[in-house]
Amino acid sequence: MEYVPESVIAYPIHTRSLPNGLRVVVSPDHSVPAVAVNLWYDVGSRNERPGERGWAHLFEHLMFSGSEHVASGEHLNALQAVGGIVNATTWFDRTNYFETLPVGALELALWMEADRLATLPDHLTEAAVDTQREVVKEEKRQRYDNVPYGDAMEHLVELAFGPEHPYGHTTIGSMADLDGATVAGAASFFRTHYRPDNAVLTLVGDITPKEAFKKAERAFGKVPGGAARTFGALNSSRPSSPANPSVPPLAGTPTRKLSGRVPAAATYFAWRLPPRDTPAFDACDLALAALGAGQTSRLHQRLVREQQVAAGAGASALPLIAGNSLGLVQVRSLPGDGGAAAAAAALAEVERLAETGPTQAELDRAKIQFEREWLTQLSRFDARADTISAFAVLHGDPERINRRLDEVRSINLDDVARACATYLQPAQRAQLDYSQEADHAEG
Repeated sequence: MEYVPESVIAYPIHTRSLPNGLRVVVSPDHSVPAVAVNLWYDVGSRNERPGERGWAHLFEHLMFSGSEHVASGEHLNALQAVGGIVNATTWFDRTNYFETLPVGALELALWMEADRLATLPDHLTEAAVDTQREVVKEEKRQRYDNVPYGDAMEHLVELAFGPEHPYGHTTIGSMADLDGATVAGAASFFRTHYRPDNAVLTLVGDITPKEAFKKAERAFGKVPGGAARTFGALNSSRPSSPANPSVPPLAGTPTRKLSGRVPAAATYFAWRLPPRDTPAFDACDLALAALGAGQTSRLHQRLVREQQVAAGAGASALPLIAGNSLGLVQVRSLPGDGGAAAAAAALAEVERLAETGPTQAELDRAKIQFEREWLTQLSRFDARADTISAFAVLHGDPERINRRLDEVRSINLDDVARACATYLQPAQRAQLDYSQEADHAEG
């Protein structure tokens, strides 16, 4: 019997646009005396031009290197000293900066965010660029280059999209392009992408809309360089934005074979999917959850428990906005095994899914998993603010946070079967095979 949900969410959403183009969203929640500050800039690795790979992420680090009235490192120190939690991340489609702090420290956080938005490029130094470049390069070594399977995503996006596509490289970038970053280049990158009309500020917590808009106007109202923006108007016409055409499913099977010091052989498959938050993407997402999310999934039950040809297997969808998303399947073989049996068994399960889709029970379970994770995530002020910013930047519609569950719930079995047949055909995959280096396999 099909799952029928009962829960409803209705977060209050209030919006205002400043004359310089900054869009502000306020969602009051008076349950605790805290507030989440979230700034999304519409710049990620997909906006990087040739020679700039890794610059969006580099600039995330440079944003903490000091501005006109805030010394290097002081942004973190000052907000943490009043009990705040501060961080930032870079992704294919955005860079976000966020703080969760006592409501009494809100004006300090807003002032600091506005100060670096208004003045940072004029205060960049060679020392700051050199320092943060080395930080990012060391992060690449530690998280990508020198850990088992760490570079898998770099190869997968290049195989799936091609190296010239906006999604054909990861946010970590390349050592050569990071080495090419200069003060002048970083300042130009900032002025292109870090503008009020290319950002959304979301405030969630113990504050009224009137207070929040007043504080946002006081902090950001005089930041120059933006043009008026309205909600609902996406930023695709901005000169710095790349073209975002949807590319069709892969023809053929681009394959790459790697050898490394890994604990076991592994195989990854990748597919081009529709853009995020569309019915077709949601259907693919639910299908991949049925295929490989958790120990009740097909891949785990068949490959790990029944056939015992794999140590682990999973599947997921990577949501992206610019024309396509990415579907992923990964399977790790048993130690000492070459990996062929595990890869063949995983591909057989993909083929079965493409032919018949999931069962109703599998679809219901995937929807319940999505709902549980969605509601758990939104119970936190910081995650709620980030999700609101995402819908505002990527769709021009912050109120979509209240409709998102219903969108996923509306996907039916026919929708998923159709998406599987269209987007998850085995012949439309990219494939990455990892084998063990001989000395590591023997060890």
